[in-house]
Amino acid sequence: MEASDRCRRHLPVLLLWGVHQQINLCNESLMLEKLPVCGKFFEGMMKKVDSKKWCNLTEFIMYYNNFTQCTEREANNASCFWPNPLAERFITGIHKQYFSNCTLDNVHWEDPPDEILVTLILIPVILTCAMIMLVVWCSKRSDILV
Repeated sequence: MEASDRCRRHLPVLLLWGVHQQINLCNESLMLEKLPVCGKFFEGMMKKVDSKKWCNLTEFIMYYNNFTQCTEREANNASCFWPNPLAERFITGIHKQYFSNCTLDNVHWEDPPDEILVTLILIPVILTCAMIMLVVWCSKRSDILV
């Protein structure tokens, strides 16, 4: 079978696929109706977590993962991409409700003690010098390389 025959045979399928793609428009109202179900489930799960630990992601990571998967599933069921502006707005509302007090304090960075700092600096410098000396020494000893 020639390539042109194969193209003619698959053309109607491709055209129908294009029509199918145009029919599957995002049903935003359905998505907005279903997303609160994900929020209610997440709210129920977060009641199990002490509110003082809401800023510690390790305390609720599984609940948040389930919430994220739920919002993605509901957006896809409504033939919508995920994330999309409406879903993001919903997720942002959940963030404001639970995580608005989780601002990061300015972390005060300080240098390690001098002994550790000198060691961390000198080890790579010494290793680099040793490797250079080894390469130079081996290159001068061409009788070994033969």
